[in-house]
Amino acid sequence: MGMNMSEKILARHAGLDHVEPGQLVTCRLDMVLANDVTGPPSIKEFEKTGRPVFDRTKIALIPDHFQPAKDIKSSELAKIMRDFARKHDILHYYEQGRVGIEHVILPEKGIVGPGMLTIGADSHTCTYGAVNGFSTGVGTTDLAVGMATGEAWFKVPEAINVHLTGKKHQDISGKDVVLTLIGIIGVDGALYQSLEFTGEGVADLSMTDRLTIANMAIEAGGKNGIFPYDDVCREYVEGRIRAPFEPVHADPDAQYARTVEINLSELRPVVSFPHLPENTKRVMDIAEPIAIDQVVIGSCTNGRLEDMEIVAQILKGHTVHERVRCIIIPGSPWVYQESMKRGYLDIFMEAGAAISTPTCGPCLGGYMGILAAGERCVSTTNRNFRGRMGHVDSEVYLAGPHVAAASAILGRIAAPEEVA
Repeated sequence: MGMNMSEKILARHAGLDHVEPGQLVTCRLDMVLANDVTGPPSIKEFEKTGRPVFDRTKIALIPDHFQPAKDIKSSELAKIMRDFARKHDILHYYEQGRVGIEHVILPEKGIVGPGMLTIGADSHTCTYGAVNGFSTGVGTTDLAVGMATGEAWFKVPEAINVHLTGKKHQDISGKDVVLTLIGIIGVDGALYQSLEFTGEGVADLSMTDRLTIANMAIEAGGKNGIFPYDDVCREYVEGRIRAPFEPVHADPDAQYARTVEINLSELRPVVSFPHLPENTKRVMDIAEPIAIDQVVIGSCTNGRLEDMEIVAQILKGHTVHERVRCIIIPGSPWVYQESMKRGYLDIFMEAGAAISTPTCGPCLGGYMGILAAGERCVSTTNRNFRGRMGHVDSEVYLAGPHVAAASAILGRIAAPEEVA
Protein backbone atom coordinates (compact mmCIF):
# COMPACT_ATOMS: atom_id res chain seq x y z
CA MET A 1 0.00 0.00 0.00
CA GLY A 2 1.38 3.38 -1.03
CA MET A 3 1.68 6.50 1.11
CA ASN A 4 0.43 10.04 0.67
CA MET A 5 2.59 13.14 1.15
CA SER A 6 1.94 13.57 4.87
CA GLU A 7 2.61 9.91 5.61
CA LYS A 8 5.91 10.02 3.74
CA ILE A 9 7.17 12.99 5.75
CA LEU A 10 6.14 11.46 9.07
CA ALA A 11 7.67 8.09 8.15
CA ARG A 12 10.96 9.65 7.10
CA HIS A 13 11.23 11.73 10.29
CA ALA A 14 10.33 8.72 12.43
CA GLY A 15 13.00 6.60 10.75
CA LEU A 16 10.40 4.17 9.39
CA ASP A 17 9.81 2.73 5.94
CA HIS A 18 6.04 2.92 6.22
CA VAL A 19 3.32 4.40 8.44
CA GLU A 20 -0.46 4.05 8.47
CA PRO A 21 -3.34 6.23 9.76
CA GLY A 22 -3.78 5.96 13.51
CA GLN A 23 -0.19 4.88 14.14
CA LEU A 24 1.67 6.73 16.91
CA VAL A 25 5.16 7.88 15.92
CA THR A 26 7.92 9.96 17.46
CA CYS A 27 9.60 12.21 14.90
CA ARG A 28 12.65 14.42 14.75
CA LEU A 29 11.82 18.07 14.03
CA ASP A 30 13.23 20.43 11.43
CA MET A 31 11.75 23.63 12.89
CA VAL A 32 10.05 24.68 16.13
CA LEU A 33 8.09 27.94 16.18
CA ALA A 34 6.55 30.22 18.81
CA ASN A 35 5.21 33.78 18.93
CA ASP A 36 4.85 36.43 21.63
CA VAL A 37 1.60 34.91 22.94
CA THR A 38 2.60 31.23 23.00
CA GLY A 39 6.36 31.62 23.44
CA PRO A 40 6.45 32.84 27.06
CA PRO A 41 4.45 29.91 28.54
CA SER A 42 6.48 27.49 26.40
CA ILE A 43 9.69 29.05 27.70
CA LYS A 44 8.42 28.68 31.27
CA GLU A 45 7.87 24.94 30.69
CA PHE A 46 11.17 24.59 28.84
CA GLU A 47 13.09 26.00 31.80
CA LYS A 48 11.77 23.14 33.95
CA THR A 49 13.71 20.65 31.81
CA GLY A 50 17.06 22.15 32.80
CA ARG A 51 18.34 21.45 29.29
CA PRO A 52 19.81 23.64 26.54
CA VAL A 53 17.88 24.08 23.30
CA PHE A 54 18.35 21.14 20.97
CA ASP A 55 19.51 23.29 18.04
CA ARG A 56 19.68 27.11 18.00
CA THR A 57 19.26 27.08 14.20
CA LYS A 58 16.00 25.11 14.27
CA ILE A 59 13.96 27.36 16.55
CA ALA A 60 12.06 30.43 15.34
CA LEU A 61 10.74 33.03 17.81
CA ILE A 62 8.53 35.59 16.10
CA PRO A 63 7.01 38.46 18.15
CA ASP A 64 4.10 39.39 15.88
CA HIS A 65 0.74 39.15 17.67
CA PHE A 66 0.79 42.22 19.93
CA GLN A 67 3.90 43.87 18.52
CA PRO A 68 4.89 46.67 18.33
CA ALA A 69 3.87 46.40 21.98
CA LYS A 70 0.35 47.73 22.54
CA ASP A 71 0.63 47.89 26.34
CA ILE A 72 2.86 46.99 29.29
CA LYS A 73 1.78 43.34 29.35
CA SER A 74 2.56 42.78 25.68
CA SER A 75 5.90 44.52 26.15
CA GLU A 76 6.73 42.14 28.99
CA LEU A 77 5.79 39.12 26.86
CA ALA A 78 8.10 40.35 24.11
CA LYS A 79 10.90 40.81 26.64
CA ILE A 80 10.60 37.18 27.74
CA MET A 81 11.06 36.14 24.10
CA ARG A 82 13.93 38.58 23.58
CA ASP A 83 15.82 37.52 26.69
CA PHE A 84 15.42 33.81 25.85
CA ALA A 85 16.59 34.37 22.26
CA ARG A 86 19.69 36.21 23.46
CA LYS A 87 20.47 33.65 26.17
CA HIS A 88 20.35 30.74 23.72
CA ASP A 89 21.61 32.65 20.67
CA ILE A 90 18.49 31.72 18.66
CA LEU A 91 19.22 32.24 14.97
CA HIS A 92 15.66 32.95 13.82
CA TYR A 93 14.64 35.68 16.22
CA TYR A 94 13.54 38.89 14.55
CA GLU A 95 13.21 42.23 16.33
CA GLN A 96 10.86 45.08 15.41
CA GLY A 97 11.69 46.55 12.02
CA ARG A 98 12.84 43.12 10.85
CA VAL A 99 9.98 40.95 12.07
CA GLY A 100 6.79 40.22 10.15
CA ILE A 101 3.79 37.97 10.63
CA GLU A 102 5.25 34.55 11.43
CA HIS A 103 3.50 32.57 8.69
CA VAL A 104 4.48 35.16 6.11
CA ILE A 105 8.17 35.49 6.92
CA LEU A 106 9.08 31.84 7.52
CA PRO A 107 8.32 30.75 3.93
CA GLU A 108 9.54 34.10 2.59
CA LYS A 109 12.94 33.69 4.26
CA GLY A 110 13.26 30.02 3.30
CA ILE A 111 13.16 28.86 6.93
CA VAL A 112 10.61 26.17 6.03
CA GLY A 113 10.51 24.11 2.86
CA PRO A 114 9.72 20.85 1.03
CA GLY A 115 9.79 17.65 3.05
CA MET A 116 10.35 19.47 6.33
CA LEU A 117 8.52 18.71 9.58
CA THR A 118 7.57 21.82 11.56
CA ILE A 119 5.61 22.31 14.76
CA GLY A 120 4.48 25.67 16.07
CA ALA A 121 2.56 26.91 19.07
CA ASP A 122 0.10 28.57 16.72
CA SER A 123 -2.80 26.86 15.00
CA HIS A 124 -1.97 28.35 11.59
CA THR A 125 1.43 26.66 11.48
CA CYS A 126 -0.29 24.45 8.89
CA THR A 127 0.53 27.23 6.37
CA TYR A 128 3.84 25.61 5.41
CA GLY A 129 2.16 22.70 3.69
CA ALA A 130 2.01 25.09 0.74
CA VAL A 131 5.73 24.46 0.22
CA ASN A 132 5.32 20.67 0.46
CA GLY A 133 6.11 20.33 4.16
CA PHE A 134 4.23 18.76 7.07
CA SER A 135 3.49 21.49 9.58
CA THR A 136 0.97 21.66 12.39
CA GLY A 137 0.10 23.54 15.53
CA VAL A 138 0.80 22.16 19.02
CA GLY A 139 0.32 23.22 22.64
CA THR A 140 2.89 25.04 24.72
CA THR A 141 4.07 21.92 26.58
CA ASP A 142 4.71 20.00 23.36
CA LEU A 143 6.56 23.02 22.03
CA ALA A 144 8.71 23.25 25.17
CA VAL A 145 9.68 19.59 24.84
CA GLY A 146 10.35 20.15 21.14
CA MET A 147 12.77 22.99 21.94
CA ALA A 148 14.57 20.75 24.43
CA THR A 149 14.67 17.43 22.55
CA GLY A 150 14.04 18.21 18.88
CA GLU A 151 11.29 15.60 18.84
CA ALA A 152 7.51 15.38 19.01
CA TRP A 153 4.97 12.57 18.84
CA PHE A 154 2.15 12.36 16.29
CA LYS A 155 -0.81 10.19 15.47
CA VAL A 156 -0.62 9.65 11.73
CA PRO A 157 -3.74 11.34 10.31
CA GLU A 158 -6.11 10.01 7.70
CA ALA A 159 -6.09 12.08 4.53
CA ILE A 160 -8.73 13.79 2.41
CA ASN A 161 -7.92 14.10 -1.27
CA VAL A 162 -8.97 17.61 -2.38
CA HIS A 163 -8.94 17.08 -6.13
CA LEU A 164 -8.73 20.34 -8.08
CA THR A 165 -9.59 20.72 -11.75
CA GLY A 166 -10.09 23.63 -14.14
CA LYS A 167 -8.65 27.15 -14.08
CA LYS A 168 -9.80 29.96 -11.81
CA HIS A 169 -11.20 33.23 -13.11
CA GLN A 170 -9.19 36.44 -12.76
CA ASP A 171 -11.23 37.62 -9.75
CA ILE A 172 -10.72 34.36 -7.83
CA SER A 173 -7.93 33.83 -5.32
CA GLY A 174 -6.88 31.05 -2.98
CA LYS A 175 -9.18 32.53 -0.32
CA ASP A 176 -12.23 31.82 -2.48
CA VAL A 177 -10.98 28.27 -2.99
CA VAL A 178 -10.50 27.50 0.69
CA LEU A 179 -13.70 29.23 1.85
CA THR A 180 -15.59 27.21 -0.77
CA LEU A 181 -13.93 24.02 0.50
CA ILE A 182 -14.81 24.81 4.12
CA GLY A 183 -18.34 25.63 3.02
CA ILE A 184 -18.58 22.15 1.50
CA ILE A 185 -17.10 20.04 4.31
CA GLY A 186 -17.69 22.28 7.35
CA VAL A 187 -15.45 23.48 10.17
CA ASP A 188 -15.09 19.93 11.48
CA GLY A 189 -15.11 18.20 8.11
CA ALA A 190 -11.40 17.36 8.25
CA LEU A 191 -11.07 16.83 12.00
CA TYR A 192 -7.52 15.53 12.66
CA GLN A 193 -7.13 14.72 8.96
CA SER A 194 -4.66 15.85 6.37
CA LEU A 195 -5.98 17.91 3.46
CA GLU A 196 -3.90 16.77 0.48
CA PHE A 197 -4.35 18.91 -2.64
CA THR A 198 -4.04 17.09 -5.96
CA GLY A 199 -5.19 17.31 -9.57
CA GLU A 200 -4.46 19.38 -12.64
CA GLY A 201 -5.98 22.47 -11.01
CA VAL A 202 -3.08 22.73 -8.55
CA ALA A 203 -0.85 24.08 -11.33
CA ASP A 204 -3.22 27.06 -11.73
CA LEU A 205 -2.63 28.16 -8.13
CA SER A 206 0.15 30.63 -7.35
CA MET A 207 2.27 30.19 -4.26
CA THR A 208 0.26 32.96 -2.60
CA ASP A 209 -2.92 31.00 -3.33
CA ARG A 210 -1.41 27.85 -1.83
CA LEU A 211 -0.15 29.61 1.30
CA THR A 212 -3.64 31.03 1.86
CA ILE A 213 -5.32 27.65 1.35
CA ALA A 214 -2.91 25.68 3.54
CA ASN A 215 -3.16 28.39 6.20
CA MET A 216 -6.89 27.72 6.63
CA ALA A 217 -6.70 23.91 6.78
CA ILE A 218 -7.22 24.30 10.51
CA GLU A 219 -10.51 26.14 9.89
CA ALA A 220 -11.80 22.85 8.47
CA GLY A 221 -10.49 21.02 11.55
CA GLY A 222 -7.50 19.69 9.62
CA LYS A 223 -4.28 18.47 11.20
CA ASN A 224 -2.45 19.93 8.22
CA GLY A 225 -2.80 20.86 4.56
CA ILE A 226 -0.18 19.98 1.96
CA PHE A 227 0.52 20.67 -1.72
CA PRO A 228 2.70 18.71 -4.14
CA TYR A 229 6.17 19.79 -5.12
CA ASP A 230 5.81 21.06 -8.70
CA ASP A 231 7.21 23.82 -10.91
CA VAL A 232 5.43 26.56 -8.93
CA CYS A 233 6.85 25.28 -5.66
CA ARG A 234 10.30 24.73 -7.15
CA GLU A 235 10.44 28.29 -8.51
CA TYR A 236 9.43 29.69 -5.12
CA VAL A 237 11.89 27.78 -2.92
CA GLU A 238 14.93 27.96 -5.20
CA GLY A 239 17.22 30.69 -3.94
CA ARG A 240 15.36 30.93 -0.63
CA ILE A 241 16.31 27.65 1.04
CA ARG A 242 20.04 27.17 1.51
CA ALA A 243 19.94 23.83 3.30
CA PRO A 244 19.35 20.59 1.37
CA PHE A 245 15.72 19.49 1.20
CA GLU A 246 13.91 16.41 0.00
CA PRO A 247 10.43 16.92 -1.53
CA VAL A 248 7.73 14.27 -1.26
CA HIS A 249 5.24 12.99 -3.80
CA ALA A 250 2.17 10.87 -3.11
CA ASP A 251 2.31 7.31 -4.41
CA PRO A 252 -0.18 6.45 -7.18
CA ASP A 253 -1.86 3.97 -4.83
CA ALA A 254 -1.92 6.30 -1.81
CA GLN A 255 -4.98 5.84 0.38
CA TYR A 256 -7.49 8.58 1.22
CA ALA A 257 -10.49 8.58 3.54
CA ARG A 258 -12.51 10.39 0.85
CA THR A 259 -12.18 12.71 -2.12
CA VAL A 260 -13.63 16.21 -2.47
CA GLU A 261 -13.89 17.55 -6.03
CA ILE A 262 -13.55 21.29 -6.75
CA ASN A 263 -13.64 22.72 -10.28
CA LEU A 264 -11.81 26.04 -10.12
CA SER A 265 -13.55 27.22 -13.29
CA GLU A 266 -16.90 27.16 -11.49
CA LEU A 267 -15.87 29.30 -8.52
CA ARG A 268 -17.17 32.81 -7.96
CA PRO A 269 -16.16 35.37 -5.30
CA VAL A 270 -17.43 34.34 -1.86
CA VAL A 271 -17.70 35.59 1.70
CA SER A 272 -18.12 33.64 4.93
CA PHE A 273 -20.90 35.04 7.10
CA PRO A 274 -20.67 35.29 10.89
CA HIS A 275 -19.89 33.46 13.03
CA LEU A 276 -18.20 30.47 11.35
CA PRO A 277 -15.91 30.13 8.31
CA GLU A 278 -18.24 27.42 6.96
CA ASN A 279 -21.03 29.96 6.37
CA THR A 280 -19.86 30.53 2.81
CA LYS A 281 -22.04 32.36 0.29
CA ARG A 282 -21.33 33.64 -3.19
CA VAL A 283 -21.41 37.44 -3.26
CA MET A 284 -23.73 37.29 -6.27
CA ASP A 285 -26.28 35.39 -4.15
CA ILE A 286 -26.55 38.04 -1.43
CA ALA A 287 -30.11 39.35 -1.82
CA GLU A 288 -30.02 42.53 0.29
CA PRO A 289 -27.08 44.97 0.56
CA ILE A 290 -24.96 44.46 3.67
CA ALA A 291 -23.45 47.78 4.76
CA ILE A 292 -20.07 47.63 6.50
CA ASP A 293 -18.02 49.81 8.83
CA GLN A 294 -14.52 48.44 8.40
CA VAL A 295 -12.29 46.47 6.03
CA VAL A 296 -9.11 44.73 7.17
CA ILE A 297 -6.67 43.53 4.51
CA GLY A 298 -3.64 41.54 5.67
CA SER A 299 -2.87 38.75 8.18
CA CYS A 300 -1.01 35.45 7.80
CA THR A 301 -3.75 34.48 5.35
CA ASN A 302 -3.67 37.42 2.93
CA GLY A 303 -0.77 39.73 3.78
CA ARG A 304 1.56 38.85 0.92
CA LEU A 305 2.74 40.91 -2.03
CA GLU A 306 0.27 39.37 -4.48
CA ASP A 307 -2.54 40.32 -2.10
CA MET A 308 -1.26 43.91 -1.99
CA GLU A 309 -1.09 43.95 -5.79
CA ILE A 310 -4.71 42.80 -6.16
CA VAL A 311 -5.92 45.43 -3.71
CA ALA A 312 -3.90 48.19 -5.41
CA GLN A 313 -5.33 47.28 -8.82
CA ILE A 314 -8.89 47.60 -7.51
CA LEU A 315 -8.37 50.69 -5.31
CA LYS A 316 -6.45 52.66 -7.95
CA GLY A 317 -8.45 55.72 -8.96
CA HIS A 318 -11.08 55.10 -6.28
CA THR A 319 -11.63 56.20 -2.70
CA VAL A 320 -12.64 54.24 0.35
CA HIS A 321 -16.34 54.79 1.13
CA GLU A 322 -16.91 57.66 3.55
CA ARG A 323 -18.43 55.40 6.22
CA VAL A 324 -15.69 52.76 6.01
CA ARG A 325 -12.36 52.46 7.81
CA CYS A 326 -9.93 50.50 5.63
CA ILE A 327 -6.83 49.11 7.34
CA ILE A 328 -4.12 47.48 5.20
CA ILE A 329 -1.37 45.44 6.87
CA PRO A 330 1.55 44.18 4.75
CA GLY A 331 2.69 40.86 6.19
CA SER A 332 6.43 41.46 6.33
CA PRO A 333 9.01 44.24 5.99
CA TRP A 334 9.82 42.92 2.50
CA VAL A 335 6.17 43.03 1.46
CA TYR A 336 5.91 46.56 2.89
CA GLN A 337 9.05 47.79 1.16
CA GLU A 338 8.23 46.14 -2.16
CA SER A 339 4.70 47.59 -2.01
CA MET A 340 6.28 51.01 -1.49
CA LYS A 341 8.64 50.55 -4.45
CA ARG A 342 5.77 49.51 -6.71
CA GLY A 343 3.59 52.44 -5.70
CA TYR A 344 0.96 50.36 -3.90
CA LEU A 345 1.25 52.34 -0.68
CA ASP A 346 0.63 55.59 -2.56
CA ILE A 347 -2.52 54.08 -4.06
CA PHE A 348 -3.70 52.93 -0.63
CA MET A 349 -3.14 56.34 0.96
CA GLU A 350 -4.68 58.25 -1.93
CA ALA A 351 -7.74 56.03 -1.58
CA GLY A 352 -7.99 56.91 2.11
CA ALA A 353 -6.77 53.66 3.65
CA ALA A 354 -4.62 53.37 6.76
CA ILE A 355 -1.38 51.37 6.45
CA SER A 356 0.07 49.46 9.39
CA THR A 357 3.48 48.05 10.19
CA PRO A 358 3.45 44.22 9.89
CA THR A 359 1.46 42.73 12.77
CA CYS A 360 -1.35 40.27 13.50
CA GLY A 361 -3.14 43.15 15.19
CA PRO A 362 -6.91 43.09 14.65
CA CYS A 363 -7.11 39.48 13.41
CA LEU A 364 -7.26 38.12 16.96
CA GLY A 365 -8.85 41.21 18.49
CA GLY A 366 -5.48 42.49 19.65
CA TYR A 367 -5.36 46.10 18.46
CA MET A 368 -5.19 48.18 15.26
CA GLY A 369 -8.88 47.87 14.35
CA ILE A 370 -11.06 46.58 17.19
CA LEU A 371 -14.80 46.58 16.46
CA ALA A 372 -17.51 48.17 18.60
CA ALA A 373 -20.94 46.64 19.23
CA GLY A 374 -23.06 46.51 16.10
CA GLU A 375 -20.17 47.09 13.67
CA ARG A 376 -19.49 44.94 10.62
CA CYS A 377 -16.12 44.21 9.07
CA VAL A 378 -15.06 42.52 5.84
CA SER A 379 -11.70 40.93 6.57
CA THR A 380 -9.10 38.87 4.74
CA THR A 381 -8.23 37.18 8.04
CA ASN A 382 -9.07 33.54 8.80
CA ARG A 383 -11.61 33.46 11.63
CA ASN A 384 -14.94 35.15 12.25
CA PHE A 385 -16.02 33.66 15.58
CA ARG A 386 -18.19 35.82 17.81
CA GLY A 387 -16.01 38.46 19.46
CA ARG A 388 -12.96 37.52 17.40
CA MET A 389 -12.21 41.12 16.34
CA GLY A 390 -13.79 43.00 19.19
CA HIS A 391 -17.21 43.27 20.80
CA VAL A 392 -19.30 40.08 20.93
CA ASP A 393 -22.07 41.93 19.09
CA SER A 394 -19.84 42.85 16.14
CA GLU A 395 -19.68 40.82 12.92
CA VAL A 396 -16.79 39.68 10.73
CA TYR A 397 -17.27 38.55 7.12
CA LEU A 398 -14.29 36.64 5.73
CA ALA A 399 -13.27 37.33 2.14
CA GLY A 400 -10.37 37.42 -0.27
CA PRO A 401 -8.52 40.58 -1.35
CA HIS A 402 -10.74 41.15 -4.41
CA VAL A 403 -13.97 41.28 -2.41
CA ALA A 404 -12.37 43.19 0.47
CA ALA A 405 -11.08 45.98 -1.79
CA ALA A 406 -14.37 46.25 -3.70
CA SER A 407 -16.32 46.34 -0.43
CA ALA A 408 -14.12 49.14 0.92
CA ILE A 409 -14.99 51.27 -2.10
CA LEU A 410 -18.73 50.61 -2.18
CA GLY A 411 -19.33 50.54 1.57
CA ARG A 412 -21.07 47.18 1.39
CA ILE A 413 -20.14 43.60 0.64
CA ALA A 414 -19.38 43.66 -3.08
CA ALA A 415 -17.76 41.71 -5.89
CA PRO A 416 -14.85 43.28 -7.78
CA GLU A 417 -16.88 43.36 -11.00
CA GLU A 418 -19.16 45.95 -9.37
CA VAL A 419 -16.34 48.51 -9.20
CA ALA A 420 -16.37 50.54 -12.41
